[in-house]
Amino acid sequence: MNIVTVVLICTGIFFLLTGAVGIVRFTDTYSRMHAAGKCDTLGLLLVLIGLACYQGIGTTGLKIFLIAAFVFLTSPTATHVIARAALKHHFTVFPKEGP
Repeated sequence: MNIVTVVLICTGIFFLLTGAVGIVRFTDTYSRMHAAGKCDTLGLLLVLIGLACYQGIGTTGLKIFLIAAFVFLTSPTATHVIARAALKHHFTVFPKEGP
């Protein structure tokens, strides 16, 4: 069970880092939203499932699964709302920082 936990958490961390790199590297708003919505949701779910496997069946594991279900429902919805707002206001590229 410890091996499964480590694999799930490491895979989740990999997806979280990939999403963070995508947010920094992509220039288009919608590409950044895709990186944030997909990679971060999957990465967080894998980390939470790994933690729930580590905790086992009990109240703590149930709470972690409820948090994972909440994140699974709210993160893509928030990403969709932000992308729709960007489309409505014709916001396609983040402003450049610096001089």
